[in-house]
Amino acid sequence: MTYIRVQLGALGLALLTGLAAPPAHAAEDTAAAPTVEERRLDNAAPQEILARSGFATVAPEFVRALGKARSYAQAERVVERQGARLWQRAVDRAQGRGPAGGDLSRDDDRPLYWARLGMTREVRQWEPQFGLTEAQRTRLLSSLERTSRGQDTIRYPHSKGVKGVKRILVTGFDPFTLDRDIRISNPSGATALALDGTVIETADGPARIETAVFPVRWQDFADGTVERTLRPHLPRVDLFTTVSQGRVGRFDVERTNGAWRGGFGDNENLSRTETIPVTDPASQPQWTSTTLPYKDIVAASTGRFPVYDNTSVTEIPAGGTTPVVRPEGPTPGSTARAGGGGDYLSNEIAYRATLLRDRLGLTASLPGGHVHTPVLQFGTGNTDPASGTVTDPQFIQNRLDIIAQVRSILKVAADVTD
Repeated sequence: MTYIRVQLGALGLALLTGLAAPPAHAAEDTAAAPTVEERRLDNAAPQEILARSGFATVAPEFVRALGKARSYAQAERVVERQGARLWQRAVDRAQGRGPAGGDLSRDDDRPLYWARLGMTREVRQWEPQFGLTEAQRTRLLSSLERTSRGQDTIRYPHSKGVKGVKRILVTGFDPFTLDRDIRISNPSGATALALDGTVIETADGPARIETAVFPVRWQDFADGTVERTLRPHLPRVDLFTTVSQGRVGRFDVERTNGAWRGGFGDNENLSRTETIPVTDPASQPQWTSTTLPYKDIVAASTGRFPVYDNTSVTEIPAGGTTPVVRPEGPTPGSTARAGGGGDYLSNEIAYRATLLRDRLGLTASLPGGHVHTPVLQFGTGNTDPASGTVTDPQFIQNRLDIIAQVRSILKVAADVTD
C-alpha cells in the first residue's frame, strides 16, 4: 500500500501545485524504479522506526517543498536545504535537542537512514513540468546523499596549528545486511550522530569532533565519495578515524588495510571482487597502515568491551598463488586478500582514508586509521528478525555503551597526539 502511494507522488506534485501534467514531448522521461534499498522501505520495521521517531514526516515534507520548484536551479536549492536539514535533525535528536518525535530512543541511527531513502525514492521518481535530464536527476541524488550525510558540513573553529581546539574527524556507516535482519542499526552511524560537533577535553585542552556517514555501496566508493569528503580536511585535522561495526564483543584497532574487495553483497545486493579501484593505480600499494596510537588505546581503560590491536591479514605471498592468513601482518611483496578489517567496505574506507593520508604526505604527522566496534546485538529473547520488535532495553544499552567507548578511545588518541 505504501509503495503505491509513493508511486503516485510525482503526479501528486502536479496536483498539489496546480500544474497540469506535462505533454509527452516536454522533457525526457528519466524517472526510474526504486532501488533495492528504497524498496525495503515498505516493510513494517522501517515504517515503525520512522513513525516512532517522528521521521515519517520527512519524505512528505520534502515532496511538498520539491513541488514548489519551478526550475532545476530551484530544485537544487530545495534538495540541498532539505538534505542538510535531515542531517541536522538527526544530529539534534541524537544529542537531545528538540522533540524526540516518539518513543524510539534518541541514540538510534535508523531514522536517518530510512528517512533518507524516502527522499531519494521521491527524487528518483519525480517528473516536474520543467523536465529533468538523467544527468540532472543524478546530480540531485548526489547532492541529497552528500548533504544528508554531513559530508559537506565538516567545519572547525580555527586553523590547525593555532593554539586552542584540536580537530578530530570521525566517519560512520549506514546499517547493512538488512535482508538478514531489517531491524539492524549500525553503532558507527549512531556514534557519528552522537559526536558530531561535540567537544571532548584532552590533556592539551578541548578537541572538537566532526563526523560524516557513508553508504554501504561498492559503487559510491569507486566513484570517490571517501576521497571527495576527506581530502579538504585531512591536511587540517589533528586526528582521524574511520569507524564501522566489526566483531562480536570487542573493539579492534586495525593495524593494516588491504587493497582488495572480497565480493560480499552491499546494500544494493551487488558484489565486487577486485583490487580496490583508485586514481593512479600504477602507484597503488597493496597495504596501508594505521598511524593511530594503538598501543595507548589498547592499554587504556575505555569501557566495558576489550580493545585489541588487530595485526592479522590475509595475503598471497610473493611468488605464491594461494591466500594465507598472517597473524602478524603482511610479508614483503605479498598481494592483499584481506586487511585486518576484512575485505568489505570497512576495510576499504580504512584503506582509502589512509592511502589519501599517505598521498597527501601526512603519514608521519597525522594519526589516523580504523576502529571496529562490537556487533550491536539485540537483547535476549529478541534475536529473531521475525519477532517484529525493533528495539529493546539491552539493544539500546549496548549501543549507548559502544558510543561512549568510541568517545573514550578518541580521547585517549587525542591525549597522546602532539
